[in-house]
Amino acid sequence: MAPDLIKRKRKSFILWRPGSSDEPPRLVIGEMVHGNPPSFAQLGSFIMQPAADHPDLWEFEAKQCGLTNGSVYHYWFEVTDTNPYLAAKGRMLVTDPAACCVDWRLQGPVEPPHGADDRDPAAVIGYENDELVVVDPNGEAAFRQRPDKVDIRLLPANNSLVIYELPTVWSRYDELETQVQIGVGTFRDVAALVGRGNEPANFSGLAVLEKGLSHIDDLGVNCLELLPVADSFVDREWGYATSNYFAPDYDLGFPKGHLSPTANADLAELVRLCHQQGLRFFIDVVMAFATRYGYENINFHDFHVQADVNDPEEYDQHRKRQAFGGALFRYNRFMESYDPVSGARSPLSPARQLMLTHIARWINDFHIDGIRIDSVENIASWDFIRDFSHFSRRSWRERWQGADLSLHEVDSRFLVVGEELAVPTELVAQGRLDGLWNENFKRMVRCALLGESDDKSPDFGAMIRRLIDCRLLGFHDTSQAINYVTSHDVEGYRNERLFNFLVNNRVFDTEPRIKLAFVCLLTAVGIPMIFAGEEFADEHDLVVRHPFKQVDPVNFDRCGHEWRKRIFDYVSRLVRLRTSCDALAVNDTKFIHMDCSGDRKVAVWQRGGDFSEQTLVVVANFSDYCTPDPWSGQAEYVVPNWPDTPFGGVWREVTQDRVVPREWVGREPVFPWEAKVYVLE
Repeated sequence: MAPDLIKRKRKSFILWRPGSSDEPPRLVIGEMVHGNPPSFAQLGSFIMQPAADHPDLWEFEAKQCGLTNGSVYHYWFEVTDTNPYLAAKGRMLVTDPAACCVDWRLQGPVEPPHGADDRDPAAVIGYENDELVVVDPNGEAAFRQRPDKVDIRLLPANNSLVIYELPTVWSRYDELETQVQIGVGTFRDVAALVGRGNEPANFSGLAVLEKGLSHIDDLGVNCLELLPVADSFVDREWGYATSNYFAPDYDLGFPKGHLSPTANADLAELVRLCHQQGLRFFIDVVMAFATRYGYENINFHDFHVQADVNDPEEYDQHRKRQAFGGALFRYNRFMESYDPVSGARSPLSPARQLMLTHIARWINDFHIDGIRIDSVENIASWDFIRDFSHFSRRSWRERWQGADLSLHEVDSRFLVVGEELAVPTELVAQGRLDGLWNENFKRMVRCALLGESDDKSPDFGAMIRRLIDCRLLGFHDTSQAINYVTSHDVEGYRNERLFNFLVNNRVFDTEPRIKLAFVCLLTAVGIPMIFAGEEFADEHDLVVRHPFKQVDPVNFDRCGHEWRKRIFDYVSRLVRLRTSCDALAVNDTKFIHMDCSGDRKVAVWQRGGDFSEQTLVVVANFSDYCTPDPWSGQAEYVVPNWPDTPFGGVWREVTQDRVVPREWVGREPVFPWEAKVYVLE
């Protein structure tokens, strides 16, 4: 069910301004006149009035504006600026904070004391059948005549997910392959990465995007997670500076050469394509802070925290929240106000209800089925995190009301995950989040690839056990931990892309160790996540240093390199195993052998067997040790406690796709930095 604010916006222009009593806002509306640059033909400037039932809800009926059915309009709200960082206040034009489409081609004029950074983009709205409707600037209506639901049973359950984390900044070689060019991977480029018949936009000519190919399908992942897709004023260098929470990003919907942006239509089509191909679709949301968001000017103190003021509602004596150049949201101030979700008047936190309203828009309109919450620590309100997670799941369930589905079928295909590098598993244990990013996995697997123990577990064998079984870290189920060898946070020591990490540590036999890392990732308890490019050992195109936040672009040109293609094929075999093998969808894990004697670091773990129909065994060598004379035909490395082979059963070694002769099961030689994955069939 749509929130009350969304429903009201069908008939009127609405501005929610709790606790504010200064000069009434005005609606400034008109049409964009195409030109170089575009201009604005104003239709009218209307004083907004308090709603009859809510004095802090300002409105102006659409039918009073003289709008024409079938037309598209651009508009702003004129308000008295409340930003505390400006000593002199003045009137200014701001973007509707609940706008579902914005157009940065048309930015509002400013007068002193405001400057160029205060020029907000126009909000965009269509008018059809005497109602306001969500459209893109040229009138494309993304949510008209679209299939409302997919067969949810064709989408993967949480315990069978493999997530592909994709940045919105990509790179490619120039025609001479001497320099790297960096650009925006638009929604249409992503669609070409997913669908075999989709045409790319900004990255036309890229080999992996050629018609008939699908990098995502060839890799075998079954969940796509984009870095933040809500609109940001930043031109994609860093996507964690949200400016408009209800609108998909202008840049991602405006490929080069196109005459107008189509962000709503393109994103809706991308999600539809993903679901059609059996992929879940996750979004990344930034709720700790905003950057150049309308409420900074409309009603700063009820939505945001002034960072240079000691605020007892938001800070304690031990720590301060980090805003990374934005404005922190205020989640711990409550007041009597209009509730944009229920429509009632009640005690509430404006920032909390705003975020609940915005996520309902993404679930209802775009049909997302997973959420990753950025920077949970800087949200600094565990109660709000709980309310957000529970509200998101309720909204998801409401989408499927009336369908012939069990609650388990619905719930097992939705996930709310938090990112906090300290990994506070109590948030999951208390039911405030479904899962957490498991930063510990990245730290430990990188130690293991160097043959080292980490500082939290000096015993190497104990570290490997914690690496493979996240339940030893405080998780209780495979769907609660998101494991990764690399994430988009590539700044700083030991956070680099995996290839660069190995080279920086003077490891030059990178191929076997990268393969070993993926064996650990894809056979461990937890949901594996692959940062785009790691599946073919991409490397940095930018100099990324701490503490500057910057996403390294993914360079799909490198996927064609011969040795990188070998890694891609290897990872693809493991991904398909992870998404189809019962033994990897359950928590059941047993370490049947650990050999840390002398120069050896060999670990053997079993997945499944007791609670699944399949049994899988991994033999992993985290050292330079090699079975003497391994090609002699007589050499062997005996693994004690190997599971019994039932009559008629055979063991297939997945990484090389071969059946193991019965007499060699559990006795094959081991090679340096190599892992073998055996499945009983």
